[in-house]
Order: sequence, then C-alpha cells, then structure tokens
Amino acid sequence: MKAINPVMVSGGEVLPLIEGGKGVAVSTGLSSGSWAGAGGIGTFSGVNADSFRSDGTILPQTYHGRTRKDRHEELVRYAIDGGIAQAQIAHETRSGEGRLHVNILWEMGGAERVLHGIMEKCRGMVHGVTCGAGMPYRLAEIATGYGIHYYPIISSARAFRALWKRAYHKCSELLGGVVYEDPWLAGGHNGLSNSENPKSPEDPYPRVVALRKVMNEAGLDQVPIVMAGGVWWLNEWEDWLDNPEVGPVCFQFGTRPLLTHESPISDQWKARLLELGPGDILLHKFSPTGFYSSAVKNEFIDELVERSDHQIAFSPELVGAHDTIIGVGARKREVFVTAEDKARAEAWVASGRTDTLKTPDSTLIYVTPERAEEIRTDQISCMGCLSACGFSNWAENEKGSTGRKADPRSFCIQKTLQNIVHDGEVDEELMFAGHNAYRFAQDPWYKDGFIPSVKQLVERIKTGF
Repeated sequence: MKAINPVMVSGGEVLPLIEGGKGVAVSTGLSSGSWAGAGGIGTFSGVNADSFRSDGTILPQTYHGRTRKDRHEELVRYAIDGGIAQAQIAHETRSGEGRLHVNILWEMGGAERVLHGIMEKCRGMVHGVTCGAGMPYRLAEIATGYGIHYYPIISSARAFRALWKRAYHKCSELLGGVVYEDPWLAGGHNGLSNSENPKSPEDPYPRVVALRKVMNEAGLDQVPIVMAGGVWWLNEWEDWLDNPEVGPVCFQFGTRPLLTHESPISDQWKARLLELGPGDILLHKFSPTGFYSSAVKNEFIDELVERSDHQIAFSPELVGAHDTIIGVGARKREVFVTAEDKARAEAWVASGRTDTLKTPDSTLIYVTPERAEEIRTDQISCMGCLSACGFSNWAENEKGSTGRKADPRSFCIQKTLQNIVHDGEVDEELMFAGHNAYRFAQDPWYKDGFIPSVKQLVERIKTGF
C-alpha cells in the first residue's frame, strides 16, 4: 500500500481523508470535530442540524406557523441555530487539528440564508463549505465573501464545466477541491442525469479522468478531486495515488463514519447496518427533490414501491383505449381508464386500498384510508424544507408553489429524516446509506458487533483497510 501523504486543504496540511456531510442532524459537531481531531477533514451538516436547550438537551424542531411561509421561516431559524451550535462543538472537539467544513444542500429551503447565518457567527471556526444536490452557482461568491474555501459536489465533468464557466472562474482562488460523488455508489441524493441509466453503473475512473482534464484546461491542475461514494478500503484505490491522470486526490467516507461511537444514530440503526447484505440498498427516485437517491430497503421503501405499483393512468375524456369509466374520490367523479386497469383497480379496492389520489402525471394511486390521511396531513403540514418540493408542491417563490399538483407517490423528507435520527423505528423511516454498506457485515474488523471510535476508524483507514 502506498503512503497516504498529507495534502493542503482549506489552508491546512491534513490527511486526504474526509468525513462526508450527512444532513438533518447525522453529521454532528462531535463526529466531524473528532474526524478533524484525528488529522482529517471533518464535515458537519448545515441541513437542519440540532440545536440545544439551556440544559443541553436537544431542542425539538416543532412548527407553530399557520402558513407554509411562516413555518418556512421557523425552519430557517432552526437550521441557522443548529448549524452554529454544531460548528461550535466541532471547533472545540477538533482541538486545533485538521480542518472543518460545513455541508449545505443547495436545494434545501433557504440554503443561502442558512449558509450566511451560520458563517456570520462562525468566522474562524469553519474552513470550507461543501455543497451539492443541484447546481450551486452562487456557492463561490458566498464562500469568497467569508474567506473560506468551497467544494462543489458534482457527478460529471460536464456539470463542473458549467459551474466553472458561469461562475467559479471569477472566484477561483478559494476553490479548495471538486467532489466527484459517484451517482451509482454514494448514499443519499445522487446526481444521475437523464441521459444516464440508473441500472447501468459506470466505472468512476474514466469519469474522474474526464473531470481532471476539464480542471487542467482551466488551470486547476493542483486543485484536488475528492472521490466520494464507494470508498471503503484505500488499498482498492491505490492506483489513484500519485497518478497523473487523476492528479491530487482525497477520499471521502460517508457511510463508514455512521458506525462509530461519536455517530449520533441510534443503536438500532447501527445494528441494522451490521447485518446488511449485497443488494440491500435501493437507488430510487421517490425523493421529493426529484433527484435519485440511495437508501436501505426497509418497510418505508417497500411501501413507496407498492404505492407506485398500485397505479393506473387515466384520462378526463374518452381517448383511445381509455374507454372505460371509473369513479374517483368520495364523489365518484368519472374518469376514463382502460378496461384492464379498471379490473386491477377493483381488485385493489377489494383488498382495502379504497382511496384514490391523483398524481401530476395523470395517474391514480390506490392506498388505504389510513395512508391517504397520512399523505394529506404531511402535505398540509409542509414547512418548506426544500427550495421546491414535489410531494407538497411548495416552492421558495412568490406564489409558494411549484405550479404542479402535489405528488402523493413521494413523502415528507424532513419528517422521516428527523424521525430516524431521533430514535425513530429504522424499518419505518428513510435510512440513507451508500451501496457498500453491506461491507460492514463482511469486514472482519466489525466482527462481533465491534464499533470503533472516530480516531480508531481514521487510523484503520490509513492502513489501507
């Protein structure tokens, strides 16, 4: 195994090992500060992080506003306060070692306001900001205003070229690195484009080489690329080290730090990670962001799959094969479906899926009354956690709407992510994870349920395994 040599990142010499930022209170100040304290780059989440009461207990994020816009303002306040609290913890925990980054989801509600709010109070504590889930054109300008480095998260050379030409070339001095997040291997939201097949993974090496060529053309040959997604043992990536086609490189770990003493996830969640097998992670498109994302297959994911499977197309008028009338809703308003689909729908109704909900794609889904009520309640309770939400139709604009019908095939992402990180049942909530999570069960280091400290994990990674 080649030596893992220190690199200059965000103004400091550190190990080229990064803890990936995991949103909604998962990447905390304790976990990220501990990673930085071990000599690497820790990343705490600026996406609705936890803040605390005066007695040190976590402050629940409850909403009292009557309108979505009112609740959105509450959410932004929670996010800023939580980000500041976690930055302070991380800063104290790292004890002057390593570097500290904040992670922002560009498509989160109030993303720019949240980043400004955190940085105004955390000057000197935070050295960089990573940002993905969208095209964060203004990231460079904002980061430069606070004198910190910025790290866009992209999944293709084409995406970086667009960011560079439109905005980043104006603020190139503080471009600390470019995070290549593999869309087929990484956990959470992934940057698959419409031209890429979610079922046909591509080798990351040629995609990263293509990114390096674009960066070199822009004079960024000394700016590191951060490989994110699918990184487990560094000896599997040894040929990337000291490789001129790749150039300076760092490695990001998102899933492995979940299983540490400092990780805030529940013991139930940690135990579930230790028993996953190959194929237990699903790359799906149920997220209200509209992006693909990867999560553990459980009852939550199974229900979303079933919800979409109990779906038929309809037309308000008699068109082609849509020549059979069916009643929809409490008033049994007539729409047209195919004869075959009517038979399927009648069978679903007989099995207890008696409620129908319309989707933006002129389809009907059949669900139980209990599920229909939950969906409607969650849509009404929307607090604007995204800049645009497919599930509730909220948008961060003058109208407060995407202009499209709310999509009942999706879910309230804020609700489920808050639930799971605050001791919710892991089978009943969304559990993000990378596609290599099954390796916890195969890695002999975790035998008999061993859970390391962050420092132990970093030391282990440095050995190549």
